[in-house]
Amino acid sequence: MNMNDMILVSVDDHVIEPPDLFKNHLPAHLLDRAPKMQSTKNGSDSVDSWIFEDRVVPNFGLNAVVGRPLNEYGMEPSSYSQIREGTYDVKARVDDMNVNGILGSICFPTFPHFAGSFFLKAKDKALTLAVIQAYNDWHIDGWCAAAPGRFIPLSILPLWDIDLAVAEAKRVAAKGCRTISFFDNPVAQGLPSVHNDYWDPLWRVLEDNKIVISIHIGSGASAPYSSMDAPIDTWIVNMPMYIANATTDWLFSPIFKKFPTLKLALSEGGIGWVPYLLERADFTYKHHRAWTNSNFGELLPSELFKRNFITCFIDDQFGLQNTRFMNIDKITYECDYPHSDTLWPNAPEALWTSINHLSDEEINKITHLNAMREFGYDPFALLKREECTVGALRAKATHVDVSPRENMGGFNPSNSEGRPVTNGEVMKLFA
Repeated sequence: MNMNDMILVSVDDHVIEPPDLFKNHLPAHLLDRAPKMQSTKNGSDSVDSWIFEDRVVPNFGLNAVVGRPLNEYGMEPSSYSQIREGTYDVKARVDDMNVNGILGSICFPTFPHFAGSFFLKAKDKALTLAVIQAYNDWHIDGWCAAAPGRFIPLSILPLWDIDLAVAEAKRVAAKGCRTISFFDNPVAQGLPSVHNDYWDPLWRVLEDNKIVISIHIGSGASAPYSSMDAPIDTWIVNMPMYIANATTDWLFSPIFKKFPTLKLALSEGGIGWVPYLLERADFTYKHHRAWTNSNFGELLPSELFKRNFITCFIDDQFGLQNTRFMNIDKITYECDYPHSDTLWPNAPEALWTSINHLSDEEINKITHLNAMREFGYDPFALLKREECTVGALRAKATHVDVSPRENMGGFNPSNSEGRPVTNGEVMKLFA
């Protein structure tokens, strides 16, 4: 195998929702109260914001900086004019996937926030339920269906009400949903913990329909800032590994003992930290269970993890050198388009340098077979396998301009003194 022979499926990308998202998916009598896009001026910059009820979501692009030169990554896009078309236009997205050699993609929401947390504080819950259903219909019937075989459908649920959440899970399952976005720690959003049987009816539906729970870093509890005057680099380094806290919470919960075939994906968390966490979990269980009363039955915590937890990585050479300490059948790849950690348009080159020591069988598992199995995704039912490789996809994308786009604008935390940008300076942008 060489680099161009790889088939890449990304289990973690993101979509910037288009302004007309609700036009064709919400009943006409509700359109005047649907979330709407508003454009305003902030000095010389345009700011496109979603408005719903009396709340405004500014800086909707977050760090959708794909395609910018690295020195402009700190300029957070605030309007559609400042981001690549592939972030919000599905045809352009497929072009950007092709030029990056990416066959399939799971796209997490942006303006609703992970797991739809933006909607938890909505006042009119009946309207909000209709909005969530419209969002899911757009994602499945609009975004994913526009390019058959290229996307794995993901949904958000009305998580403020377990009965509504269960009903929506059943509805989207019937439409082909393969994963739902959930909080890494629901307590951080004012909801019951993963140790509470409140969620059991939902877990049952997800298990019955083979729908994966995807918990993205920062979806419930985000990595804390050590101090406001520390370099922002300290937070960026620690952010992916902070999902280890949530992992332990889910691992020691009763969920996977009750629902042994339910799967949990640790989205954008990396894999290099996993071997030590499993070693520590096993040590803790053996050494302390006599007084903590933890009970994994015939399994060790590490064995349950390897059975039920799906991991993914962007660039993780250490993790790929230590796959024997994990379950290679549960390791998957992610691209993170269009966020600042993405290696677009050179993801295959970066991945190949860190994965080419593995056998062809192992490479195929990590790059696409594991994702296909765990997320019920079968692109080869619609596309010829030989048309799905990095080389074949790139051959379709010779027209795509990948040159860096400079001076696109947005909020800029950089300082003229050339000193490190601090946590505090970045936080001011979102105050």
